[in-house]
Amino acid sequence: MISEWELFFRLTLACILGGVIGYERQSRRKSAGLRTNVLVCLGSCLIMVLSEALYFNVEGRTNADPARLAAQVVSGIGFLGAGAIMKEGLTVTGLTTAACIWAVSGVGLAVGAGYYSGALFTTALIFSTLGTLSRIDEWVMHEKNLYLTVKTHDKPGQLMHISSCIDDLQLKVRGVKVKADEEHSDILIIEFEVYNHRSLKSVVVVDAIKRIGGVVSVDVN
Repeated sequence: MISEWELFFRLTLACILGGVIGYERQSRRKSAGLRTNVLVCLGSCLIMVLSEALYFNVEGRTNADPARLAAQVVSGIGFLGAGAIMKEGLTVTGLTTAACIWAVSGVGLAVGAGYYSGALFTTALIFSTLGTLSRIDEWVMHEKNLYLTVKTHDKPGQLMHISSCIDDLQLKVRGVKVKADEEHSDILIIEFEVYNHRSLKSVVVVDAIKRIGGVVSVDVN
């Protein structure tokens, strides 16, 4: 059995490591921020400590497995991950946040088991991965993305026609927002975020969309 000081140290360290990762998520305005990651890491740590304590209490009297409670954390944390994943139009968001929550639960389990070096190294790697790779991804995507603002008459199936046109150009739609034009009730404003992996000139994309009947204008940002 671990001492009360050791228990306090493990729980505190779990809060700190979960908070480090949670701070990075919250600074980027993600759904699972500081408090969520701290609670996940802290709860995982407590369950791991409890699992070891139960094993030591019955050691030699039964075939208890101290990993069984920990295994339930790994599988059970999925409900939080599922809640973080959302589908907005044609875009799925929250996958990184869900993976982060799952990884943070592993950090908590490692601290709870007394595997401090593994927990510290993993926290550092998670933090650097979320920070560094996110910046690289934003830089690459900014270079390859096209932001199209299409004004079109409100006709049945018009969004599908425009999306099909973009698909025919072998471009990938990453996000769509539709709103009404405040000045003209029969006009829709459709904003597309398009991944231009083929590096097509924006003029080619604009000309192709303008050929669709009902399209009033196409602007590229």
